[in-house]
Amino acid sequence: MRTHLTDIVVQRLQKPGTYWDETTPAFAVRVGKNRKTWIVMRGQVRQRVRIGHYPAMSLADARKEAKRLLLEAPTRNAAITFAAAYEGYKQSIAHLRPRTQSEYRRFMGRYFIPRIGRKRLSELQYDQVMDCVKEAPLSEASHALAVCRAFFRWCIRPPRRYFTSSPLEGVQVKPPKKRKRTLTNDELKTVWIAAGIQSYPHGSIVRLLTATGQRKGEIASLRWPWINETKRLITLPDTVTKNKKEHTFPYGDLVAAILETIPRRNTTDLLFPSKVSDERPISGWSKFKRELGDGIAPWRLHDLRRTYRSTHAEIGTPREIAERLINHAAGVQTDVEAVYDVWHYLPQMRTAVAAFEAHLTTLLAA
Repeated sequence: MRTHLTDIVVQRLQKPGTYWDETTPAFAVRVGKNRKTWIVMRGQVRQRVRIGHYPAMSLADARKEAKRLLLEAPTRNAAITFAAAYEGYKQSIAHLRPRTQSEYRRFMGRYFIPRIGRKRLSELQYDQVMDCVKEAPLSEASHALAVCRAFFRWCIRPPRRYFTSSPLEGVQVKPPKKRKRTLTNDELKTVWIAAGIQSYPHGSIVRLLTATGQRKGEIASLRWPWINETKRLITLPDTVTKNKKEHTFPYGDLVAAILETIPRRNTTDLLFPSKVSDERPISGWSKFKRELGDGIAPWRLHDLRRTYRSTHAEIGTPREIAERLINHAAGVQTDVEAVYDVWHYLPQMRTAVAAFEAHLTTLLAA
């Protein structure tokens, strides 16, 4: 519909729809369920271009920008679709960890590509993007929107400039609530026993997670060359650690006994290769977790790491040493110190590991 757009008129518009300006041809405000968006129609292909949002952008500024765009010829990228742009984006994130790339593909493939993949980027509206995740759980929706927002920012940056403003501009992505779950002594014992029954490979991983406090992806990616069985040290390269810093930590009799049960293969140096390929770490965590059959209150594998850290506090391990054991050293040292202090703190880390294993052994025997 056409109307004479003024500040008062735009402010009072409530009914969803597109309101074309009588004084500036091809310029309009689109009223959605949650916001008002300035748009302009360009060229013979009648390309809709989003200019900005009201009231962040005033009517005067939006009309001025619309006139400027109407004088310019549409760019060659004007008609690019969401899916086509995403194909290029996948190349730009190829340097990220495989797991991160997999998560990006999952969010985009599940929520956005099926619904808005064929739409032109320049025509996408806030409501259309938000509708993609309206049925998703809050945490899942937050992660998906964060991924999509990063993609839109990539689209805006030169030399691409597929559109001028992101539909998710100004959207606050709610961070997920931090989990506080730790396992009680009885629960930890139950899980340990269940892991022994489940055995290799997942049961062995669960026991290693319990005894070392490392992340599941790091343990799943373990390779024999990273393990110094003489000095009882494990070194995780920066390619698998979350903070991208090499992490060396000692282990004791309990971990050594678990490593003795793990088969060594001629086809790979991975401790836990997947069934698909000898050069890919094991996956399928949800399936393995269900098969564990521990019968305790809901918990996640990462809760074992939190339990490990809490136990060190309980048995009196100095905070600095406990943080180093789980590769949280960034909170207690500078990058320069990290280079020189690895070996300096090993004796204290060994003492802490011995105390933890003694505590865990006593708990399991009770």
